[in-house]
Amino acid sequence: MSVSPSVSAAVQVSGTPRTPTQADLLDFVRRTAADVELIASLPLDPEGRTWVRLEGPGGSEAWLIGWPPGTGTGWHDHADSVGAFLTAAGELKENSLAARLPTDGWKTLELTEGVDRERRLPAGQGRGFGRHHVHEVLNESRDQHAISVHAYYPPLPQIRRYSRTGQVLRLEHVERPQDWQ
Repeated sequence: MSVSPSVSAAVQVSGTPRTPTQADLLDFVRRTAADVELIASLPLDPEGRTWVRLEGPGGSEAWLIGWPPGTGTGWHDHADSVGAFLTAAGELKENSLAARLPTDGWKTLELTEGVDRERRLPAGQGRGFGRHHVHEVLNESRDQHAISVHAYYPPLPQIRRYSRTGQVLRLEHVERPQDWQ
């Protein structure tokens, strides 16, 4: 299902489209999350995450995602894409790594102390992030759905999935767009 929110617009400079920046993506997710009708239209499942693809600015990939209580993404990154996401309803938690990881040629890494970051993102709060940003997003509520808006540029070429035990991060598998579309 594809939805084109009225807040969608191409990023323009003097009438010429340009590559959207993290700031452009964050502005888009803010404006989209403020569209009460769009947020209310997302079908919510009591057991699993739901999502609807949106038209992002400047050729970006965008998603509206519903998070049942107790769900999360697991550790992952968005490869060479920059992105932004914002909680439209409920509250999400983001755990991330404040370290640049090698992009290829590794299967297991031992993380140094002090690289962990935690952010609580109640409704109306979000963030932008750069390439190779490793994180997990969680809805820790026991009884409330969360809804969020996400945007990525360039459109996601892949998502790398990781497992984590203590300070050890292990690359588990790589997903391609055909795996989630």
